[in-house]
Amino acid sequence: MWLSSFALLGGLVLLTVSADRFVQGAAAIARNLGISPLIIGMTIVGFGTSAPEMMVSTIAALKGNADLAVGNAVGSNIINISLVLGLAALISPLTVNSSTLRREFPTLFFIMAGVFVLIYDHYLSLAESIALLAAFVGLNLWIVYLGVYGQNSDPLQAEFAAEIPTDVSMGKALFWTLAGLTVLIIGSRLLVWGAINIAQALGVSDLVIGLTIVALGTSLPELAATIMSALKKEDDIALGNILGSNMFNLLAVLGIPGLIAPITVEREVIYRDFPVMLVLTTLLWIFSYEIGKPGRINRIEGGLFLILFLAYLVLLYQTTIPQG
Repeated sequence: MWLSSFALLGGLVLLTVSADRFVQGAAAIARNLGISPLIIGMTIVGFGTSAPEMMVSTIAALKGNADLAVGNAVGSNIINISLVLGLAALISPLTVNSSTLRREFPTLFFIMAGVFVLIYDHYLSLAESIALLAAFVGLNLWIVYLGVYGQNSDPLQAEFAAEIPTDVSMGKALFWTLAGLTVLIIGSRLLVWGAINIAQALGVSDLVIGLTIVALGTSLPELAATIMSALKKEDDIALGNILGSNMFNLLAVLGIPGLIAPITVEREVIYRDFPVMLVLTTLLWIFSYEIGKPGRINRIEGGLFLILFLAYLVLLYQTTIPQG
């Protein structure tokens, strides 16, 4: 048990550090190639912060623990909004100016609806997984199109330009990208091994471990990036990190394991966890949207998200732990 706990914690640390290095290296490569900061921020940075979820879910599926992969995808989305954005807004209220982000909300709702339809029969087939990954590719192409032909005055453009490194050589950028990816794989293997052993020792399902410990661990890059962005008053990046990550989680983090083997989706995911994710996303949209003026997520709303996160943990406990 102690060895498994050590492996899990070590995996969490490696995932957090390696994801940051991977993102910085990949972003520097793209910047050196002359790619727009908006495109880099919306695709490479978004992909990088979701890389831990993708890697962990892939390894879990390879080991035959598809429930952990599903829990990781849905649980990360719940944690991204309730815990990550809740903490960020509590520290510094977030103002939403970007028109790009306003277009992403309908896209996220459309993706959630599509995924729900696919898994409603409690099964995710190979063909459906391919469809999710095709949508993932299409999403990124759409983002690139917006970056090329969209408004250069979008506040996200300036915020990403300030964050993406400009003084990193191509050789150093390649090194950090490859090193980050290597450590990411090692950290994912440790995390999955430790999480599976702990679940077995405690008699808890892989799904619950995926929804909680694993989802929290793989969301650490989003937590660090979002809080830092909030402290720097880069509010659109803070929210963009969450929206991009949640879309990537539903399309890629669910789609990749389904390529390895068809996934049986537990009843709890459809009737408990997915509705919670939908409610949180709807609240985020309501808080972020103001007609004719920038939206604002204030401290009270951030506190509400944190209360809902705690309530969700209580719900998990009451629906998974036998009541005496």
